[in-house]
Amino acid sequence: MIDNFAGKTAVLTGAGSGFGLECARIAAQRGMNLVLVDVQQDALDRAVAELSASGVAILARRVDVSKGDQMEALAQAVQERFGAPHFVFNNAGVAIAGLLWEHSVRDWEWVMGVNVWGVIHGVRLFTPMMLAAAEADPSWRGHIVNTASMAGLLTPPNMGVYNVSKHAVVSLTESLYQDLKLVTDQLSASVLCPYFVPTAINQSERNRPADLVVGKPTKSQLIGHAMSDKAISSGKVTAAEVAARVFEAVANDQFYVYSHPKALGNARSRFDAIVAGQNPPDPFAERPEVGAQLRQALRG
Repeated sequence: MIDNFAGKTAVLTGAGSGFGLECARIAAQRGMNLVLVDVQQDALDRAVAELSASGVAILARRVDVSKGDQMEALAQAVQERFGAPHFVFNNAGVAIAGLLWEHSVRDWEWVMGVNVWGVIHGVRLFTPMMLAAAEADPSWRGHIVNTASMAGLLTPPNMGVYNVSKHAVVSLTESLYQDLKLVTDQLSASVLCPYFVPTAINQSERNRPADLVVGKPTKSQLIGHAMSDKAISSGKVTAAEVAARVFEAVANDQFYVYSHPKALGNARSRFDAIVAGQNPPDPFAERPEVGAQLRQALRG
């Protein structure tokens, strides 16, 4: 729980767009020092140019969050410039769609590298710094937020690799929350589980490393990308609204952060089936036309 953000430090990955940029804007409005991290240099430069006008201190770094050595250098730079951060937003993420067995090893390495290892590195490097600051000052407070997805609570078809990565983030963050509660009352954690919100995540391929590029996409991958793009672009909840909910969660020590609470009906059905030992329920029960469209496209 952080009740006063002014003068404190925020580390935000994926800060060049989407939730990262919107959270950086709120942090700047509240007078926080900003550590802006992104793998896309031009997006990072635009964010720095915009947020510099607020007059807050900014440290910007181009970092591939999947790389441990780059994240270690980032953590050292943060420690030297600002000391332990108070708010860490492990938010950088990429998305991919398609039938599970059609993905290459490179696809898995890319998605798991950014979505899972990026969070792992953020947790393993910044948590000890934050705990040390808490031990040195009883009034110190900090919070870690990891971006997962509703795909971390559901298992929508034709999105298997992404689902796996986001389930890992939910589990990791729940474990982090429980571990922190064992050792301190000054540092806590939350997990962000957005649904379809208009961001640039469906253009993730723009930042895929050259050594992880694969060949021509399969039919299922093209279909999955088109359907995701339509759902994301038509989303009514904005990234700015989600960012505001993130800060509310940090202020109130709220663990689960949702963009679309109504989507939790599907999560309830899934967990009811798990408890009852039943087969997984129809993920399209509430929108059967979408399931029919996907089946027809894949079988046609």
